[in-house]
Amino acid sequence: MLAAISVDLDEVALYRKIHGLPAPQGEGGPLVYRAALPRAFKLAERLGIPLTFFAVSRDLVDPTSASALRTAISLGHTVESHSASHPYDLIRLGTERIRAEIRESFDDIERAVGARPVGFRAPGYSLSDGVLDALEEAGAGFDASAFPCPAYYLAKLAVLGAMFERGRHSASIVASPVQLFAPTEPYRPGKSWWRKGDRRLIEIPMRVTRGVRLPVIGTTLLYAGERGGPRLIDACGLPSSFSLELHGVDFLEPDDGVADLAKHQIELTRPLAQRLRILEACVLRLKKKGYKLVSLRDLAASVAAAHAQRHIALY
Repeated sequence: MLAAISVDLDEVALYRKIHGLPAPQGEGGPLVYRAALPRAFKLAERLGIPLTFFAVSRDLVDPTSASALRTAISLGHTVESHSASHPYDLIRLGTERIRAEIRESFDDIERAVGARPVGFRAPGYSLSDGVLDALEEAGAGFDASAFPCPAYYLAKLAVLGAMFERGRHSASIVASPVQLFAPTEPYRPGKSWWRKGDRRLIEIPMRVTRGVRLPVIGTTLLYAGERGGPRLIDACGLPSSFSLELHGVDFLEPDDGVADLAKHQIELTRPLAQRLRILEACVLRLKKKGYKLVSLRDLAASVAAAHAQRHIALY
């Protein structure tokens, strides 16, 4: 059984856009790359695990950010694409703009860090057949955006509705509910991305629990705490693969320059030291259950190989 831990490197300006907050006066600099990444490196070293980082390629214009990702690769981690500019409405853009967001991000990341991405995670987890078409054209081997989680979907609807009622605008969008019908295990998508088919690339859904499909991502694990986090891991049973998604903000403290977000991001309501203990407990629970921790790239390759073997066995 394989498990992969990934970290979406959304800079803090994107969170302010989600919550309709103004940028503080004098805001500047890559907080996630400067403050969060070194802490993620230390956690990974302590646990002896590789991490998969999803980078927004426009952030790599900053030399500090590009250097941090080159360090990540030197430490045995992998860097994949999170689009060029992180448009939350990526799926609503025209075909050419979707292609450009993906193609440019792959090219930019390769120039910045010296290694070309093979994987992608969509902004806001919103997928479409057009996005997968563009990924296949760009040569991607996997996508890790599917999140078939009713609780997350309904919570997002509620939050955006409440913001609208208060006259605040969010950059986030609510995609089609068809995503709730996607498989919970890695699969080859068809022409309708939430159904199994014969595309070349592998879709790796983010983990949900058995039954009611509660979300098992960094936000919910950190909210559940040192006891509840591992219990959420247990509530998933023993799937053959486990994709656990975190965010760079999970490794920030209010004093890093995000005090205004603490009211809106529940991750920031717990002390950083406690959050790190929770994440460590969850990874150790995965190891205890028998999972080998690998990159998402290696997990996708393993799934693709297994699919190929099954195909050969049919003939």
